[in-house]
Amino acid sequence: MNEPNGTLRPEDYLEPRCVLCEEPYGAQAEIRAVPQQRIREKFDEYMARRDYKGAERHLLYWLEEAKLGRDLRGELFLRGELIGHYRKTAEREKAFENIEHALALIEALGFQKTISAGTTWVNAATAMSAFGENEKALALFQKARELYESAPKTGAELLGGLYNNMALCCAALSRWGECFALYEKALGRMKTVPGGELEQAITYLNLANAKEAQLGLEAAEREIFDCLDKAADLLDHTDAPRDGYYAFVCEKCAPTFAYYGYFIEAKELETRAEELYGREPERA
Repeated sequence: MNEPNGTLRPEDYLEPRCVLCEEPYGAQAEIRAVPQQRIREKFDEYMARRDYKGAERHLLYWLEEAKLGRDLRGELFLRGELIGHYRKTAEREKAFENIEHALALIEALGFQKTISAGTTWVNAATAMSAFGENEKALALFQKARELYESAPKTGAELLGGLYNNMALCCAALSRWGECFALYEKALGRMKTVPGGELEQAITYLNLANAKEAQLGLEAAEREIFDCLDKAADLLDHTDAPRDGYYAFVCEKCAPTFAYYGYFIEAKELETRAEELYGREPERA
């Protein structure tokens, strides 16, 4: 409707931004934030059942909601979750598409000096390394390390994860001195984290693989078996909840034990994983 003096209002001549919401073009809609905690909890439920397709649909649905709601922080969170998801499902193209978007969002949000940026860089670098892009990954790991180590309130679990994944990247590049120093840092940090035994076990198995790659199986045998024994003990004696993540770690570790001839331990871990995946997720 025209104003009494004949002046047109914007809604008189601008087309709606969308038919359903009837917001005119040029109007700045309010940001509608997505519920990050609820999204993560539901995602964990899908993963506890190994429903990877359901987990992907869940993340993609909320990604569209974040984009429609102009929630850039929510979109960054979801891109990060998708990067990790596609790394686990070995979908390189989808992983790198989300890496590109996530890195751009850090710039758009001005988050370059935040812990969120560091977490995104670690997530992206871990995926890059998993897909063989180790030089590019190492550059991102180094950025994250500088940020994490200079921030006074960086959690020990974040540093432990960074050091472990960065060490894997260094091992792929045969940078052994850096690799072993980083594994030691990872172990030291995760000892201070409640339930950190799972991550320590993974680090010991990674360390065993690195020792074999550097020295050969025969020369590194004693060190390898020492790492395996420590990893097995940590997986057996942990305060971490016996949930979907514990099942995932057991499933991830079992092949390494089997590779080195620890067949009883490997079978036990596989059995634990299957039993846990078969449970219905606990609900509050």
